[in-house]
Amino acid sequence: MSKSPIDKALTPEKFENLKIKAPATNSAGLGGLAAATSHALKYIKPSNILKISTKMNQKGGFDCPGCAWPDPDDDRSALGEYCENGLKAMSEEMQSKLIWRDFFANNSVDELAGLSDFEIGKSGRLAEPMYLPKGGTHYQPINWDEAFKKVGAHLNALDTPDEAAFYTSGRTTNEAAFLYQLFVREFGTANLPDCSNMCHEASGSALTETLGIGKGSVTLDDLYKAELVMVVGQNPATNHPRMLSALEKTKKNGGKIVSINPLPEAGLMKFTDPQSPIKMLTGGIKLSDVFVPVTINGDVAFFKALLLKLLEKEELNGNVFDAAFIAEHTSGLEAFISDLKTYNFEDCLKASGVSREIFDDVFDLVLNKNKIIICWAMGLTQHENAVDNIRELVNLLLLKGSIGKEGAGTCPVRGHSNVQGDRTVGVWEAAPQAFLDKIESKYGFKPTAKHGYSVIEAIKAMYENKVKVFFGMGGNFISAVPDTAYSAQAMANCNLTVHVSTKLNRSHLVTGKEALIFPCLGRAEKDYQKTGVQTQSVENSMGIVSSTKGVLEPCSDALLSEVAVVCGVANATLKERSKIDWLKYSDDYNLVRDDIAEVVDGFTDYNKKLKQPAGFYLPNGARERKFKTETGKANFTSNKLPDWKLKEGELIMMTIRSHDQFNTTIYGLNDRYRGVFNERRIIFMNREDMKIRGLEEHQVVHLKSEYNGVIREANNFKVVGYDIPKNCCATYFPETNVLVPLDSFAHTAKTPASKSVRVTVEKS
Repeated sequence: MSKSPIDKALTPEKFENLKIKAPATNSAGLGGLAAATSHALKYIKPSNILKISTKMNQKGGFDCPGCAWPDPDDDRSALGEYCENGLKAMSEEMQSKLIWRDFFANNSVDELAGLSDFEIGKSGRLAEPMYLPKGGTHYQPINWDEAFKKVGAHLNALDTPDEAAFYTSGRTTNEAAFLYQLFVREFGTANLPDCSNMCHEASGSALTETLGIGKGSVTLDDLYKAELVMVVGQNPATNHPRMLSALEKTKKNGGKIVSINPLPEAGLMKFTDPQSPIKMLTGGIKLSDVFVPVTINGDVAFFKALLLKLLEKEELNGNVFDAAFIAEHTSGLEAFISDLKTYNFEDCLKASGVSREIFDDVFDLVLNKNKIIICWAMGLTQHENAVDNIRELVNLLLLKGSIGKEGAGTCPVRGHSNVQGDRTVGVWEAAPQAFLDKIESKYGFKPTAKHGYSVIEAIKAMYENKVKVFFGMGGNFISAVPDTAYSAQAMANCNLTVHVSTKLNRSHLVTGKEALIFPCLGRAEKDYQKTGVQTQSVENSMGIVSSTKGVLEPCSDALLSEVAVVCGVANATLKERSKIDWLKYSDDYNLVRDDIAEVVDGFTDYNKKLKQPAGFYLPNGARERKFKTETGKANFTSNKLPDWKLKEGELIMMTIRSHDQFNTTIYGLNDRYRGVFNERRIIFMNREDMKIRGLEEHQVVHLKSEYNGVIREANNFKVVGYDIPKNCCATYFPETNVLVPLDSFAHTAKTPASKSVRVTVEKS
């Protein structure tokens, strides 16, 4: 009997051999260098390692498929502009082992689903397109033409285009993403859920409302010149390691750093540049001046406490707020102050879980600094009140006049390498009408103005049989989304699921009635087309668009680029009814960029600008104090404290990455900085909470969450005592995504609340 979709979606409940060491107090250095080198030597062809390491993130080279941290505008390191996890990403995507048809002939879908995510990912690079027929147990080979026809047949058999959903991962380039959304809109739907829906959608919503642009306002140079950088809900050493080099420059230039996070993270304590022998000998540099161990989702309370004390000082002495900036550039101050005065300082501080001593240390810095940058990531965006979290940060920056000037502003640190660029070029289920009008003017068809499905809405639609075809452009959808059991059944309800991927992942094993795997080129591989090797482009976290061009020969002649896949599917689906000559774009990507230049604001002379070695900056109104909001100014907002209380015995759980992980990709089984080795099925708990429950180190426990009367379970985890606030706990995803309710999400943004899940812990 075959496994159920739910069984295939859940990670196997098997333990490895857990070993615990003291958490690290320093990051990168020799340890990072050794780990990166070890991965590269183990998985990449030796002849490719030098090409990768000298061309990744370099001018004229290729962009790392990992995080979206920007590259320096000026000179870049001759030793390589990459980090430990960047080289791990390349070891994963450019691994020498290949998966051909014989692999699938020898391994059924059920058998592969029994592997861990680490084992699945290390099975190898996908080398040829594969097809799983209805009722089939094994994938079988299929040629590209037949595969495209099969997709077209399924799409054209739908009663309405809205019965299809087209997901996008953040690794998709600007060229592929633009063509993808163009095809989807000409097909007749706006169902374009993307990974932004699961990470920084809340940031985009909050920043658009308050500052008029859903992106950060700072540049790398601003970070170097900031007087104070606040890093909130973020673990740069694991998720964006090259950010540590920028923070090192902040410190060297006299700036201060405050880190606000439930867990103490080694990368924000101390950093040793692995490219500097002298720094490795001297032990690196201390980064955080103050560490604030805020309780999970206590950020609004902490920032509101800061705001209350700033207001108190302003009313007592004056000269605390930037009165000139506020008068000229902001709106809503009176309503904001009136609402702020309804809160009590002591109540806010208590709700934050932060001691008065630590609060005072942070307050003194905020009070006396005028060039402030606030950086944040998923620790703020994956809560039901995520939008409020971001708006409260903006309130602080507005009071201090720390927007639109050197060394100050907002810095949402994006995850995947082109997640911001995909949204810029049109991958958005709720695209503005002005963009749709340009599509109509350019191509002669009228895109639907009706908003499409976000990720959460798409999952519900699949579960309810309202979506029958799912197309995934990159990513590992089933391991990224919340509520694993529900989402697995949603995928299984589809008639067809399609995934464009470089390597095997769990989403290929949780399928619709039929399934296709489209293997594509990796970022580091040369993209040969009729007009020669193609250049593509990406946008980083700070709004810089730069070129990316592969340097390695493709690992298989059967691979296609993402652009070629989109054009092939579009041509096979729309046929003669299309107003677009799709195949010409796959021959010459310059033509794609010419179109983007006409349709997307900020891309005039795209092809010319892309030849600039460091790329070019997109327009950013907030950077220039031009706020394109409804009021024409930057807006203060009123934000409530989170309205929830734990029941007796409950803990608040946040899902996190290990150090050997990027998003859903598992590079290994270690979490070196936190002192955890050879295991992923663990739960970090406060030791006092362990004592109350009679739990011991490494004891096996089961986890439960209850939301709106629905109980979700995740069994067999080992307890690890850790320095985490009381009543809080942390677990790795995707292992505990099954506990995250689909209907618990951020207001306005619909970002899953994966960082504030109420759970109970029971002995096995």
